[in-house]
Amino acid sequence: MQSFDDSRPIFLQIASRIADDIINETIQEGEQVPSTNQFAKHYNINPATAAKGINLLVDEGILFKKRGVGMFVSEGAREKIMDQRRDQFYTEFVVPLLHEADKLQLSRNMILEMIEKGREER
Repeated sequence: MQSFDDSRPIFLQIASRIADDIINETIQEGEQVPSTNQFAKHYNINPATAAKGINLLVDEGILFKKRGVGMFVSEGAREKIMDQRRDQFYTEFVVPLLHEADKLQLSRNMILEMIEKGREER
């Protein structure tokens, strides 16, 4: 069982884990996700916390409720998450990288060479 870190609220980490499973296709579009009580039991957390994470994904259109049945992954959810994560990547990584590159007077080619070097080394 994975543990939670203290850097973010647990409900956000629950939502991220479900989104990661959708991106990795561990959970497919149209497939049912574990219930609030299953999450709570598995992670030993309050069911209200699990529900908050799940409902966040419902609000974003990633999951939908089937009354009396449970929560399911929406069609197009994977692409929606990928788009959100790409936007987040740009804001959190690319923009700061470019600001630092400007400070260091790195050319476009120098940045691209560093990226290629990094890809080769992993």
